[in-house]
Amino acid sequence: MKYKITILLAFALLVFTGKVNAQEVLTLEDAIKIALERNYDIKLVANNLEINQNNVTRGNAGMLPGVSANLSQVNTIQNSAQTRESGQVIERNGAKGSNLNYGVSLNWTVFDGLGMFARYDQLKELQKLGEANLKQTILARVGDVIGTYYDLVQQQQQLKALDTAMAISRLRVQTAQNRFEIGKAARLEVLNAQVDFNTDTTNMLRQRELYQNTQTQLNQLLARDVATRFSVVDTITIDEQLTLAQLTEKATQQNPTLQAAIINKRVAELDLKQAKANRLPVVSLNSGYNFSRSESAIGFTTLSTGNGFNYGVTASVPIFNGFEQRRNEQNAAILIRNSQLDYERLSQSINAQLTTAFNTYQTSLALVDLEEKNQQIAKRNLDITMDKFKIGSITPIEFREAQLNYVNATVRYSNAQYLAKLAEVSLKEIAGALTF
Repeated sequence: MKYKITILLAFALLVFTGKVNAQEVLTLEDAIKIALERNYDIKLVANNLEINQNNVTRGNAGMLPGVSANLSQVNTIQNSAQTRESGQVIERNGAKGSNLNYGVSLNWTVFDGLGMFARYDQLKELQKLGEANLKQTILARVGDVIGTYYDLVQQQQQLKALDTAMAISRLRVQTAQNRFEIGKAARLEVLNAQVDFNTDTTNMLRQRELYQNTQTQLNQLLARDVATRFSVVDTITIDEQLTLAQLTEKATQQNPTLQAAIINKRVAELDLKQAKANRLPVVSLNSGYNFSRSESAIGFTTLSTGNGFNYGVTASVPIFNGFEQRRNEQNAAILIRNSQLDYERLSQSINAQLTTAFNTYQTSLALVDLEEKNQQIAKRNLDITMDKFKIGSITPIEFREAQLNYVNATVRYSNAQYLAKLAEVSLKEIAGALTF
């Protein structure tokens, strides 16, 4: 009989596997690849990074000259009366006039207290901040994909356990019916077996519903058709070699939140440099070429033209602006101190998260070992119970209890594996060491 239960388990696995194989098999690597290409959050942050990259130019920092072309034409129609010194009166009605000016001008700030160089460095830092934000978003979304994927794996394992339970309950119904027909069992035993079979069927339907809903969630993360049906791998592989010391060291170097805090401090320091630059003179070069033409039917000169080149230097020195300069520098210095405090706060928070997550990770690994042993014991107990039930030396209630113990042990084992994997992913995500 021990072989019969093994055959039943294999049959249930075969039936379930047949259903699964009819669908696309989505690997974790493929899921992560699709998420990196399609996920909307990643795309949005990547577009913001592209804007930051486009902003890193010397022109945006104010280092390059500005050149503009100008054109102006004004036409007039006037009625005029002029009395000259001789007493002669000249009157004109509808006298036309025009004034035309065009040219090219150049203005170049060559010195502004080195503020332009601080702005250029700040633009570079903002690009690095965009890269850190993108890394943070990628880590978060990839972590979501991995968590949801392995949730499907453990649900798929539970579906197999429930399939096995249904196969055993179906055998129990058939056995009870045979015993009833030959007069060795009462109708009540058949009815109880049928009720338990229906209960297992209900549990299977609920689990399939949950499995499909989780598939929808993963499809949403992958930004593809939410109705796409697929299967996942059968096993959960857990990295059991993580140490808190290594994770803490990696977090210091790789955690994008800490990297962003360091960059924000650098940005604040460059803000102070720009504020101090306002104490120094601003020197600009200017040049241009202009052409002018003026025509008027009124006055002594009826036509005037001119063209030429101009150039020069403009310099301004700030002397007093109502103590605004000192206020701006003080506020910039305070922001630097705040950015340092923010870094220290985040560093402590991340260390606390790592410590808590590592404790959960260690507990989860211990539970995986324990639940694996429980599942093996429950399997052996079910084999023995099946043999006794076949020869009628055990009650249906005891048989049902052994059956439920096996199913529950299998579910707990798969759930323990899933929680351990989540703890591993959480640790690697905090440390910035989640590979994809």
